[in-house]
Amino acid sequence: MARSSWFMVLVLLLVFALSARLSDSALTPDYYNRTCPGVASIVSGVVRQKRDATIRTIGSTIRLFFHDCFVEGCDASVLIQSTPGNPTEMDADDNKSLAFEGYDTVRGAKAAVEAACPDQVSCADILALATRDAIVLSGGPFYEVELGRLDGLSSSARSVAGKLPNPNHSMNQLIAIFRAHGLTMSHLVALSAAHTVGLAHCGKFASRAYSSPPDPTLNPKYAAFLRSRCPFDRSSDPTVFMDQASPARFDNQYFRNLQDGGGLLGSDQLLYTDNRTRPMVDSWAASDAAFSKAFVDAIVKLGRVGVKSGRQGNIRKQCDVFN
Repeated sequence: MARSSWFMVLVLLLVFALSARLSDSALTPDYYNRTCPGVASIVSGVVRQKRDATIRTIGSTIRLFFHDCFVEGCDASVLIQSTPGNPTEMDADDNKSLAFEGYDTVRGAKAAVEAACPDQVSCADILALATRDAIVLSGGPFYEVELGRLDGLSSSARSVAGKLPNPNHSMNQLIAIFRAHGLTMSHLVALSAAHTVGLAHCGKFASRAYSSPPDPTLNPKYAAFLRSRCPFDRSSDPTVFMDQASPARFDNQYFRNLQDGGGLLGSDQLLYTDNRTRPMVDSWAASDAAFSKAFVDAIVKLGRVGVKSGRQGNIRKQCDVFN
């Protein structure tokens, strides 16, 4: 190949690499100012309506955003419904506990946005906005949502395996999962505090409550409470608020719970028992303002993960099916 041809190939590779690196920086809070200026208020109105109908809306919507971004990036691929022979992310084992209310909130918001601004706003951006609104409506910090994501073109149950944090993961495993998405240990601790709202199925933590010998990191009174809510025979799988002290409020109570041995999941309590993350837990337990600042930094960073642009995505007409 001639030297000039090699030079052109090198230039094209550099342009591609640069565009991939800059894909998340193209996000901007005013992305829809001309095409759908009322999108934020439309989404907020739907989230408020859904929240008023059931408090489950809050935690389930936030969790949906996390599970979406951690697998194929923030592209709404978790919203796609399975078809015969083609299970999507929604039906992956790690996503089967995602509550209906989260999906329903995003679908409702999408319908309302489509009525006002047809074919303009992606489901990925609506999910990001709905997550912010769920946080704010439960007392958490307001932050500007960066917008401009496209919806992904694929969704597979197979793609979920090993991508999401697990209650039984070690700290090294948790750090590695977050690091794979460009997120630091500080982001890990801050984002884990989203467990200050929402519910968890007994199957996710009952082994800690019934362990023999008793789990030394679990407050004995809290363990007794959990046993009273979760049947030993696992004949059913009820849910328990992840934060008993302020279950509907997004605040730093999560960190104070950890200090008292009240982390519901093993991966929650690990943040306090591990010396690398305990100082952050103590700091944010002492200051809700400091926690809020750290959380906003972390969730904005999370929202930039795996953003689709150009031919990588499109704007779906419905969030649960491809165009």
